[in-house]
Amino acid sequence: MLNHSSLGYVQDAQGFVFISGLIVGLYYAKGYLKGRSLEMDTKIYARAGLLYRYSLVLLGLLFVLPLVFPTFAAPWERFYADFFRDPLTIGMGALILLYQPTYMDILPQYILYLLLTPFLIRLALNGKGVQVLGGSIAVWLLTQIGAHTLLITAIEEAGQSVAPDFITRAGFNPMGWQLLFVSGLVIGAGLTKGTLKIGDWFDASRPGPALTSLALVVYFMVMRLGFTFDYLPDHVVQAFRMLDHRTTFSLIYPINFLALGYLVTWLIICGPHAASPIVQKAGWVLKGLFMMEFLRFLGRHSLQVYAFHLVLVFAMYFVDFYTEEFNEVAKTGIVLSGVALLAVPAWLHEQKQKAKTAQRAAART
Repeated sequence: MLNHSSLGYVQDAQGFVFISGLIVGLYYAKGYLKGRSLEMDTKIYARAGLLYRYSLVLLGLLFVLPLVFPTFAAPWERFYADFFRDPLTIGMGALILLYQPTYMDILPQYILYLLLTPFLIRLALNGKGVQVLGGSIAVWLLTQIGAHTLLITAIEEAGQSVAPDFITRAGFNPMGWQLLFVSGLVIGAGLTKGTLKIGDWFDASRPGPALTSLALVVYFMVMRLGFTFDYLPDHVVQAFRMLDHRTTFSLIYPINFLALGYLVTWLIICGPHAASPIVQKAGWVLKGLFMMEFLRFLGRHSLQVYAFHLVLVFAMYFVDFYTEEFNEVAKTGIVLSGVALLAVPAWLHEQKQKAKTAQRAAART
């Protein structure tokens, strides 16, 4: 099926990590600025603990089910061969977040970032935002030259001294992807404190940065489609692939994210006030899309929606293994049904929140 990642190098995970950092900066910075630092620390660490508990439940579904019910083993053995070779070692690695199964990479790295957040947000609010961002870029650069492999090797050698089959695994290298989270956190903290102004970066009378971003988006779209339809010369393909390492968030990914992120934000903020009717229309369309109540509803319960979507993915692995291949109409129906089903965990969590609010109100009266 066609999706936006087929047209460039910006994917959902990048937006999730950046927006997570942005929300952390926007929300928790208020408490720190009001002198409630310890309370904010407690909330952040509690959030990290909640994410870890969700990870444990998902790991239980993923790893315990095939051990208890063999019918689940065959569909998943293709993707988790390491686990079936040594369930105890790989399971323990997953519990300490050093072995990350496919599709579960987001939560472990988010937990790590939250544990560092109280330190980073204090620096950002104390006027050290540029230094925090500079340190983040330095760590990202070290990752691009492979410095992280020294740490990985040391961890694996230590683990293998206890269990010979011990390995680490991650679809997202946290040292590379932290650039998104830290950038979002610094921006969110700056907006909350007032040291960053939206108008300084987005102005309808200054479309130059937006046009530059558009040019970058179009260029990388042409490159991405060139790989799909095989019209790029071999020497271009070889040179470009050297920069295409999603795991470490290599150079083309931050460039694409910055370009598309700026362009979309500029269109939402400035588009409706631009001189061009086409740009105005694009701005209103994007603004309407991001204001859709269904999407906002899911966003208010993002953790529950994310966890449930993994359950749906695992279920589809099972169904796909034991059924004939679906036609395109059936595949589209499954996707649309899956999106609709995401409202279920969001609704259940909202009802739980309402019940807690009512209980607290009753206790006060």
